[in-house]
Amino acid sequence: MASVDLEKLRMTGDGRSIAVLTSGGDAQGMNAAVRAVTRMGMYVGAKVYLIYEGYQGLVDGGDNIKLANWLSISNIIQLGGTIIGSARCKAFTTREGRLSAAYNLVQRGITNLCVCGGDGSLTGANIFRTEWSGLLAELVEAGKITEALSQQYTHLNIVGLVGSIDNDFCGTDMTIGADSALHRIMEVIDAITTTAQSHQRTFVLEVMGRHCGYLALVSALASGADWLFIPESPAADGWEDRMCERLGETRSKGSRLNTVIMAEGAIDRHGKPISSNYVKELVVKRLGFDTRVTVLGHVQRGGTPSAFDRVLSSKMGMEAVLALLEATPETPACVVSLSGNHAVRLPLMECVQMTKEVQKAMNELRFDEAIQLRGKSFENNWNTYKLLAHQKPSQSKSNFSLAILNVGAPAAGMNAAVRSAVRVGLAQGHKVYTVNDGFEGLARGAVNEIYWRDVGGWTGQGGSLLGTKRTRPKTCLDKIVENIRKYNIQALLVIGGFEAYEGVLQLVEARGHYDELCIVMCVIPATISNNVPGTDLSLGSDTAVNAAMESCDKIKQSASGTKRRVFIVETMGGFCGYLATTAGIAVGADAAYIFEEPFNIHDLKANVEHLTDKMKTDIQRGLVLRNEKCHHHYTTEFIHNLYSAEGKDIFDSRMNILGHLQQGGSPTPFDRNYGTKLGVKAVLWITDKLKETYRQGRVFANAPETACVVGMRRKVLSFNPVTELKEHTDFEHRMPKEQWWLNLRPMLKMLAKYPTNFKEYVTGEIEHVTRRSLSIETGF
Repeated sequence: MASVDLEKLRMTGDGRSIAVLTSGGDAQGMNAAVRAVTRMGMYVGAKVYLIYEGYQGLVDGGDNIKLANWLSISNIIQLGGTIIGSARCKAFTTREGRLSAAYNLVQRGITNLCVCGGDGSLTGANIFRTEWSGLLAELVEAGKITEALSQQYTHLNIVGLVGSIDNDFCGTDMTIGADSALHRIMEVIDAITTTAQSHQRTFVLEVMGRHCGYLALVSALASGADWLFIPESPAADGWEDRMCERLGETRSKGSRLNTVIMAEGAIDRHGKPISSNYVKELVVKRLGFDTRVTVLGHVQRGGTPSAFDRVLSSKMGMEAVLALLEATPETPACVVSLSGNHAVRLPLMECVQMTKEVQKAMNELRFDEAIQLRGKSFENNWNTYKLLAHQKPSQSKSNFSLAILNVGAPAAGMNAAVRSAVRVGLAQGHKVYTVNDGFEGLARGAVNEIYWRDVGGWTGQGGSLLGTKRTRPKTCLDKIVENIRKYNIQALLVIGGFEAYEGVLQLVEARGHYDELCIVMCVIPATISNNVPGTDLSLGSDTAVNAAMESCDKIKQSASGTKRRVFIVETMGGFCGYLATTAGIAVGADAAYIFEEPFNIHDLKANVEHLTDKMKTDIQRGLVLRNEKCHHHYTTEFIHNLYSAEGKDIFDSRMNILGHLQQGGSPTPFDRNYGTKLGVKAVLWITDKLKETYRQGRVFANAPETACVVGMRRKVLSFNPVTELKEHTDFEHRMPKEQWWLNLRPMLKMLAKYPTNFKEYVTGEIEHVTRRSLSIETGF
């Protein structure tokens, strides 16, 4: 990863002009991308133009191409759709249309174009770039521009941002809008589930995805759907019999509803379309179930962007401007993409070509290859869904027993992790116990055997259904050991926050005194604070960021009828500033105070001056976030009083403490999916370790690698021994010593027009997209 000093970037764009347009189908998050491109462009000293109505506006010119200023894109980050409009343009597909577009750009001195759209829009941009010199020559010949002007603007730089709710673009983990579309789908599924249970109905839900089953697949995985249709893997002949058998079996085991999810492009093995109405009629005819069809349609494109899409779009928008500044006539047109939690640059046409390969494989009925070309993440999702959707009797009993417990504060996604862990454990032939109320419950013997059906419908429920306590094992170690012996527990899966990590560490350190603790242990990090070492993201943190973001959106909106008001909002997170920083970027905050970035009274004074200047413009509201433990003396009340006193006669100040609403609510699609997959991976790892450490009729696990935290670093899933993580942990402040998300801080400040000195900003590197790169990516 290359590092650049953003201060040195200032004015490197002086004399340059950048234009941004959105094209094709709209996607939530496009406004955040437009905002980031505009503000980053202005930060580096370039002129930034907004092109309205996509390529049509580029062809028509005139008022469709407007010079932007800082206020042009203020207060748009929370809006769905695209404020600069999007249109499908036939004129741009012709040489004449592109000639007009070239003329309109040259007239304004624009030679840097950022396009946010799908593969069709980006392919069009690349054609435009390759034809550029020929188009200028034609314009000179026709007498529309001078030879001198043509020589001044000899080359067009293009950077693409992928905006598509289908997540169908090869080379990127997530496209702009896909996460928000999943939010809309899960909201509908959660609502439909309650009415379906009341009337014992079957619902057939059709989601978008004419050529890509991503939305259908992830929503089926996140909701525990009974049957799924995706175009990449059509059901084999005779699927009608198997589906009806599955639905009937689910009902006979006590379920009051069935859910069938299908992508709009669902087909059978011979490429023949399968309609939602056909599936409905089939269920009614064969099973006699009361069945309804719900087609979600454009609901999936609408609504406010999720926190992930806002942060993703902001990061990509900044990176796009840097890519344009560094582009030369020799560098290929690139698309800014996401790999793990880092931005990367990919050659645009490599991505487009690989995306076309997927469709070609599907057209030729090579479905296994199509799934592989979608990337390892898609393949993992598909395999996980098949593993969990239907109970498969284990081939034989393993004679191993596993106990699952939640420790620490509740976090959304805990129940999804428990569900998948229970089901995979049973499928492996283990005896599976659940423990109520964490280590405290284990000490008092609150241990119950659990079965497949017991965890049905757990995925979408918030909080902790098992119950959770913060008690550490050292306060009741003898009783814990006694119950481990009593129930013959050979593995512990602990799902929780810093207390879970600390608790397992205490158990490992007590192995020398108790043979019963020489068992396999695994921690799934689950906390809204995202402060567990060994992972970039903890389960529940995405839901918490979205909860904080939604509250801040409402707080900002409340000021729309009030002139000159600044809100001071306190977030949770302990000493860890992840929640405040990420929510701050997602809501366009003016500042976010965190413990990891020390501040003093001079910094507070600078913030007040910054907001005073802001109030002199048309933006007469401010938002400042404060992490709950960022400073011992500068409390939320102190900062509120300071702002109130210093801003007197210019703005007034209000204080809000978000509190426990950040821990509540239904899990986001990401946390449901993440929890589900972490549960699967953890139990498969535990199973391997049980087999490795089984000798002389018992499990004896005392090596460091038999007690681990399962975590995701960038995109690689790894199991890190708790004893090794100890040296990377700040126990006093309950967080890792190094945290990747601090790289997001310069972005937060720059987008808020914050007068500060930036040190290092990590830019994306050029990577390549090939069949091999798609197959070896872990893509978790």
